[in-house]
Amino acid sequence: MSGIGIGQRPQNRRQKAVKLLWIGIWLAYLSAPVSDLLHGGHSDGVRVLGWIGLVAFVAWYFALIFRTGRGETNGVVLGSVAVLATQSTVLSLTLGREWLVLFVYVAISSGAALPFHLARWTIPAVCALLTGVALAVPGGTSYLAGLLFPALLGGFSMTGIRELVRTSIELREARTTVAQLAANEERLRLARDLHDLLGHSLSLITLKSELAGRMLPAHPDKAAQQVADIEHVSRQALVDVREAVSGYRRPRLSAELAGAQVALTTAGITADLPPADPGLTDLAGIPEDSETALAWALREAVTNVVRHSGAHRCTVELQRRQTLDGPVLELRVEDDGSGGEGSGPGHGLTGLTERLTKAGGTLEAGGTRHGFRLTARVPVAPSAHIGSAT
Repeated sequence: MSGIGIGQRPQNRRQKAVKLLWIGIWLAYLSAPVSDLLHGGHSDGVRVLGWIGLVAFVAWYFALIFRTGRGETNGVVLGSVAVLATQSTVLSLTLGREWLVLFVYVAISSGAALPFHLARWTIPAVCALLTGVALAVPGGTSYLAGLLFPALLGGFSMTGIRELVRTSIELREARTTVAQLAANEERLRLARDLHDLLGHSLSLITLKSELAGRMLPAHPDKAAQQVADIEHVSRQALVDVREAVSGYRRPRLSAELAGAQVALTTAGITADLPPADPGLTDLAGIPEDSETALAWALREAVTNVVRHSGAHRCTVELQRRQTLDGPVLELRVEDDGSGGEGSGPGHGLTGLTERLTKAGGTLEAGGTRHGFRLTARVPVAPSAHIGSAT
């Protein structure tokens, strides 16, 4: 029905025309009252009143169906259904059994416009009223059997259609929400990756640039080596940014340990780290997401040490621990400087917390008596002990 359903209000002229056509088809069942007005032998005055009553009934019926979904209270809808039931009763009692068909429309509008917890009572009530009026109208019982079933079936069918439309709307809204959440998560991922990648790379480029400047003009060969290193770091940063944008960036602990050694040494900080050789570092049983989260944590921690701490020494420990929640791989980065990101958590630590939380891990960061310590933990499968350097 071109995206229009019972329980939904048309949004434009085309949708209104489609819904009007859909509802108008069922008005063909009003042929009995129309035939009665034309050929029932009523006086002219009765015909005029009958036509007025029929037009009023149809107009009220259309108004109720078309306003469904505009947010009216159940009380307003119940009042509208009561008006239709009253019109049906008066017209049937005064004009005859042919008008009993109006009760079918009352039952259908009740199922279409009311929530199920109310419609399940109003539809049987309309059918009971139909039965009572049919018994009171001469010859009405002959019409009763042919009208009760359509009234019950039509009414409860409309409740099913209404619930189906409501569920479809909720599913569409849920899909929209999921898409928005996915887009937000991708933006957060990209922001975290760019912060961590560029922060580390630019810090290293700055340090090497300063070092090259101090070496000129006394040591041009050494300065040239630093410039070559700057070019290498810049090219690698460009590759990393492209991978991050593409969603393929997954740093490894071994690579980050090697990078941390270079960054700390360049900054003139004594580095005490585990071996960067993957063969000497047992990472068995560590999920890829967990290793990636720890690699980002190491990168961010070392970047903070180089940029903010003013430290002379930095120690990195990597070891397994058994906790109440199970085995974890713990990364600890500690320096003897003045602190990491200032008085409160910055973008880097906030991003790390999000990464580790997604991997099922935790992050602790804060000042110590002699400097600053960052501790990141991720769950791992039981395995052999990981060597560490202290």
